[in-house]
Amino acid sequence: VQCNFTATQRCGYHQYNFKNKKAWLQFDMGFHINWDNSTAGMLQLLNDSTLIGYRYSTGWAKNQRVFFAARFSSPVAATLFINGNKNDISQDTGEKVKAILQFKLNGKPLEVKVGISSVGTQRALMAMKEIDKKSFAQVAKNAEALWERELSKISISAQNEADKVRFYSALYHTCMAPVIYSDADGTYRNYKDQVVKRPLGQKYTEFSLWDTFRALNPLFTITQPQRLPDLLNSMLQFEKDHGLLPVWDISTWEANTMTGYHAIPVLADAILKNVKGFNIAGAYAAMLKSADQKQRGTPDYIRYGYLPQDKGAWSVTVTLEYAYDDWCIAQVAKKLGKMDDYARFTKRAMSYKKLFDATTGFMRAKNSLGKFIEPFDPLLSEHGFDGQYVEGTAWQHSFFVPHDVSGLAKLYGGEHKLVKKLDELFSAASTLHGENVSADVSGLIGQYAHGNEPSHHIIYMYTMLGYPQKAAEKIKLVTDSLYKTGPEGLSGNDDCGQMSAWLVWTALGMYPMNPASGQYVFGYPLVESARIQLPGRKILLIKVNKIKKQGEPRRICQVFFNGKEIPVTSISHDALLKGGLLQLNIYG
Repeated sequence: VQCNFTATQRCGYHQYNFKNKKAWLQFDMGFHINWDNSTAGMLQLLNDSTLIGYRYSTGWAKNQRVFFAARFSSPVAATLFINGNKNDISQDTGEKVKAILQFKLNGKPLEVKVGISSVGTQRALMAMKEIDKKSFAQVAKNAEALWERELSKISISAQNEADKVRFYSALYHTCMAPVIYSDADGTYRNYKDQVVKRPLGQKYTEFSLWDTFRALNPLFTITQPQRLPDLLNSMLQFEKDHGLLPVWDISTWEANTMTGYHAIPVLADAILKNVKGFNIAGAYAAMLKSADQKQRGTPDYIRYGYLPQDKGAWSVTVTLEYAYDDWCIAQVAKKLGKMDDYARFTKRAMSYKKLFDATTGFMRAKNSLGKFIEPFDPLLSEHGFDGQYVEGTAWQHSFFVPHDVSGLAKLYGGEHKLVKKLDELFSAASTLHGENVSADVSGLIGQYAHGNEPSHHIIYMYTMLGYPQKAAEKIKLVTDSLYKTGPEGLSGNDDCGQMSAWLVWTALGMYPMNPASGQYVFGYPLVESARIQLPGRKILLIKVNKIKKQGEPRRICQVFFNGKEIPVTSISHDALLKGGLLQLNIYG
């Protein structure tokens, strides 16, 4: 069978070319992968060309409901509905119900329009209006035009075709999530099984915030200005429904997966960048509520100034990430003139210092008595609730202080000593210890693990510490070895676009090392030039000028913005939004 697929926002369009005159399609409501399990299903043949149904399931989303309607280009010739040992010919319900439909095609392709909705089958039927009477070719052409418009927001020239493939594959992946959850009029089914309607805009879900706050969400402030208010309002609606901002929102449910309260840096970044279209006062109140919540180890973090390992899992990671999120709140408080909050959260942002062990040079877990947990192994990775670091080791997590690199350097005894520790990160043995090693620790170069998110900012610390040549060297190593054009293209889970967002930023020569700072730290560009469509219909041109000078290590050596030389460390978001020409002079 040759299969072709295209889609609109809420409707899929399938085309099947069978070699035989007779053809069969199976609709299996019991099929599942990973943690998902079907809890109920229904299939009903409305007429000889339309099938409707639903699938209820549990997993990350505890009561996920998906309704669909499928319309066939040829009439159904025969049917068999199966639910365990019970068979029917027109409809059935059950946990694992399936339908087998036969078609007589006589050499013609079978085309299937499939509408989906979280509300009901009638809404799924309505979703097919997005296709209406358009042909498969017309819908495919429209979809291609939409993607062309999306991907042309950044146009690049590169040394070779492979670099373009890597870049545009990455840019494409940054558009995979979050996803629209509501029907065309903003109606959707929430986690309480209530059908509700957004007063304005669309409801989004699939916020993998532990991953995406680092680079994907900052990228959206440049590439997705139209979608951004709906994304922010979806998070704020989640807070209204659940009482807290999302950690990992899937189908309006809280998966409670991963650490931190990383909706906060996303909202803070938007507020500090003056993004419009959402309630700033409401967002700030929600940020405070999440930061002072009575769960997820927060009370003990506030009481002790760190999360003791005997009070909660992944205590080192939790402490470091809460400290960063608290720094984000402090910056918003300062902008809003909330100086008491600014002082309180600035103090909390320094909590990372309480876990630094000067003897080993690592962030280490402490107990509630203030003693470091012994024994200590910086290569230990425990993928479970007994671990001190989530999905990683002391090597990968000890450098997560993006808001205070200079303060971290002081703990090490100076910038040169922190740089030495970073060098050791990349030269250490790529081995992991433990009985339940996390499979997420992947893409290892030494103990730098590019296949998982905690390492993503680390290379850019070199630039902040005055060693751009080391940043350039490591960037080239990572991009050459860990981003491919084949099936093995990524060194780890793309995690809803974060892995790809890293490459998009890096290829353009910069990265949001501190995601909510409004500063983009320079690294080493992979493009020869780029043209970026900015919010407000402005254009940013990036031109890379390679200088050959014997003996000079690869690095950015000069930066000019609109003809004026600026420091080679970073450039602000506000400056970039003005548009113009950014010239990067590089060695190498």
